[in-house]
Order: sequence, then structure tokens, then C-alpha cells
Amino acid sequence: MQARARTFLTIAVAAAAVALVVFAFWPSPAPVDAARAVLGPLEVTVDEQGETRSHDRFVVAAPVSGRLLRIALHDGDAVTEGEVVAVLAPVPLSVREREEQEARVTAAAALSRDAEARARHAREDYEQAQRESTRVDELFKRGLVPRQQAEQARNATVTLGQELEAAQYRARSAAADLRAAQAGLLATRAATNGTSTKLELRAPAAGRVLRISETSERVVAAGAPLLAIGDLEKLEIVVEMLSSEAVKVKAGMPAFLESWGGDRPLRARVRLVEPFAFLKVSALGIEERRTNVILDFVDPPGPLGDGYRVLARVVVWSSPSALKIPISALFRCGERWCVFVADSGRARHRSVDIGQRNDLDAEVLSGIRQNEIVVRHPGNDLADGARITLRGL
Repeated sequence: MQARARTFLTIAVAAAAVALVVFAFWPSPAPVDAARAVLGPLEVTVDEQGETRSHDRFVVAAPVSGRLLRIALHDGDAVTEGEVVAVLAPVPLSVREREEQEARVTAAAALSRDAEARARHAREDYEQAQRESTRVDELFKRGLVPRQQAEQARNATVTLGQELEAAQYRARSAAADLRAAQAGLLATRAATNGTSTKLELRAPAAGRVLRISETSERVVAAGAPLLAIGDLEKLEIVVEMLSSEAVKVKAGMPAFLESWGGDRPLRARVRLVEPFAFLKVSALGIEERRTNVILDFVDPPGPLGDGYRVLARVVVWSSPSALKIPISALFRCGERWCVFVADSGRARHRSVDIGQRNDLDAEVLSGIRQNEIVVRHPGNDLADGARITLRGL
């Protein structure tokens, strides 16, 4: 009996020693960052740097060659429509130069007629949009058309109204250029005949002086820009987007302006995606095709002026309740997206279908249920069935 007891004791001690050795070398659960699949708002945006500019900017240029007297105005000064902003003493012209000036007057007259025709066309489009919006509103009240169609009709009316206002400003600017060209022709004829005269250049619209090329007296050539005038109460944002990103943007899409210096983003809305692209070389020397996207302020621009830098975030897709997971949980497995799901202390490999995604989150279409836990930043050594401990929840 004693021999049998010693045998049992020896076996028990040996088993305990083996258990201790196995426990000492047994791999401990790997700590992993985790997050839950939750329902919540999700937005996909196109982000790009942009700058503000006056919606109606006018450049006052010298209609003829001559000696420009010193400009008394300063940057930021307010001017009224028709106010004298510069004085030019024309020089006598040769026969060829007089013919060029007469041709310039003819061209200015043609541009003025074209601007007036475009303004009339813009007015007709605006009035038609108003009628269409009224009809769609009546149909919406009867429940015959969806709300989205009624909102699109109202947005089209607002957009065409702004285009009409811009067309009217362009017509006024063209008419002012024509008057300046005609006055320049008269002044040069007087100078050629030996009559001393000065040509007064007047502001084509009310606003503020945005920039003066040079205030000092000097000799300028015909067509040289002298100063720019704009209305700082009517600012817009121009954003140079890659053409591959601009195709996602449509008129009426909401946008947010950040990094402008204020403590909160400003709301804006896309008015126009210009139909042409231009070539631009990036800071890294890469040739890019870019397109201008024009935004209108929804919130007041506050202290922003002409040429101020902003970060524009155009919302191209949004959902108030999307099932989403962090983008850092995704990895490629063949042709599909995959994640590791925490299940009873172990990591389980699972394929998922992904919809929209931004820089932080991705929309899950299938493969994961709400409140399931996924592993963020899964390492290459994490395998299906591995023991894990969760952190970050």
C-alpha cells in the first residue's frame, strides 16, 4: 500500500510539473484594438483647397495708351458706380493706332450686344424655372411627385437666379468697357488734333477696390489693367479639383468650409462644375487635369475677403443611419474585403461587402451585424481562431 501511494504521489507530482511547464509556455491571448459595428451617420466627401473671390469682379483697364496720373485710391476703399477711379492723358496716335482703337470700339460694341443677349436669355431661363418650380410644388402638395424633385426644382430656380444676376453684371461691365473705349477714341482724336484733354476712367459698378496694380504716375499701354473692383458682400468659392474627383460632384450638393480661421465650419452649396478642365503641374512636378468647382455661401462669410484660402469638403454621398465600421479594420483577402470579428475571446476571419467609405469609416452591406466587435489594425501574425483580448472599447 505504501509503495502504491508513493507511485500515485510521484505520478501526481509529475503531472503537476508537466501542467506547469505547459502553462508557462502556453501562448497568452494577443491584445488587439477593437471597435463595434454601429448604426450612425456617414458622409463621403471630396476635400480640396479653394479660395474665395468676388462673384462680380471688374478690372478697369486703360482703353488707350497714355500717361496715367497717380491713383488716389487705396486697396479696400469703397467706390460707387460711375465714380472716377483713374485719370489718363492719352498720347497722339498714328494712323495705324487710330484704326486699332476704332476696331477696339467695334469689338467692345459687339461684346456689349452679346452680353445683353446672354442676359436676356438668362432671364428667360430664370422665369421658366420659376414657372416649373411652381408647377412641381403644386404636384408635390398633391403627393404626385417626390420631395426630392420639388427640392431640385427650387434649387434650379435659385441657381438660375444667380446666373441671371451674374449675366446682368457682365452686361453692365461690357457696356462700361464700350463707353470707356468710345471715350478713349474721342480723347485720342482730341490729342491728335492738338487739343489738351484727359480721359476719366469710372467704376463700372459699386464695390471696393480689391487691388491696384500701381498707384504711381506712369505711362501705360492700351489694355493694361489698372485696378480691380469687386463686391465683398457677394463672395463665392472656387475649388480646383482633380477631374476624376469633379465628376462625382453635382450642382446643389452641400459643402462645408474649414480651416478658414473661424471656430466652426461654414456651410456652402455647389453652384457649378465648369465643363472644361485645364492642365496644372503639382508641387511634385506631376501633370494633373483639374476642373473649377464653384460654391456659394449658405452661411454669412463673415470676415472673409477676396482671395482667402479655405478647405472645401463637398458631400457627394450621405446616410443618416448606415451600418459602419472603422476603415482600419478592413484588409484585402483575394478579391474581397475581410475583417477579424471577436467571438468568445477568439478572432474569426470573415468576408464582408463594403459600400461607401471615407477616410475614417466604411459602410457594411453584408457580413457583419450591428454591435459585433471587429479588430482594428490586424497584424500579419493574427490568424483565424487566435486567442485575443480586447482594448479600446
